[in-house]
Amino acid sequence: MLKVIDTHAHLDELEDLESALNKAREAGVVAAIAVGSNHQSNQEVIEMCQEYPSFIYPALGLHPWELANLESHQIDHALKFIEERIPDVVAIGEIGLDYNKRVVKVAPKELQKKVFNRLLALAKEYEKPVSIHSRYAWKDCFELVKRAGVEKAVFHWFTGFSSVLRDIVEAGYFISATPAAEYHEEHRRAIKETPLERLLLETDCPVVYGREIKYRSEPADILRSLRAVAALRGIDEVAIAEQTTYNATKLLGLAPCQIS
Repeated sequence: MLKVIDTHAHLDELEDLESALNKAREAGVVAAIAVGSNHQSNQEVIEMCQEYPSFIYPALGLHPWELANLESHQIDHALKFIEERIPDVVAIGEIGLDYNKRVVKVAPKELQKKVFNRLLALAKEYEKPVSIHSRYAWKDCFELVKRAGVEKAVFHWFTGFSSVLRDIVEAGYFISATPAAEYHEEHRRAIKETPLERLLLETDCPVVYGREIKYRSEPADILRSLRAVAALRGIDEVAIAEQTTYNATKLLGLAPCQIS
């Protein structure tokens, strides 16, 4: 059976976690990275990782979408919670920037950058990888990560410019492929241009994917990501699974025995 890792999943948002995890195991998922987006979801991530050790691994973060709802003291509280638990996490995420006009209207760019820089400083200090949201902010995200001296990063669901992608790859960072690789042209282009040693798989579940036929994703849908990447690259699915799983263990510090 294929062994794959879902490197970016909002497991706290799934309606039936137990059922989703059972389906994931049957599909060959050997580990899932539960990413946090705010203080509440970070708490839930910690709890589910305690309930499902050696399968769910925690990444704690503060999503740029969440900033519109927070006062400065709430941001401080959320970051303090992350720092206090940072020895136990495999990454800091989901963090980053979002320059969609609807987001910027309620969470200005300067506020987003300020919080992002604080989180990058934590990643640098504690030598943790970062899982980055970079919609319409690809260049700024890359430059801030690089400037912060963060050595390990994944730009999740990357759809940005080829020039930024080249910088990401040259810096030794990663991008991740979602099930949108089946149809989203910018994402497909990025996947085709990325060396396999810099590629990860994810679902970003429970995102709704599809064009004509839509579905709400679960970790088992990582197989859609895998098959789409294999088709785009003309490479056997087994080879894609082996390389991306190796990449994930390398980035996140998971020993092979932890996912066997």
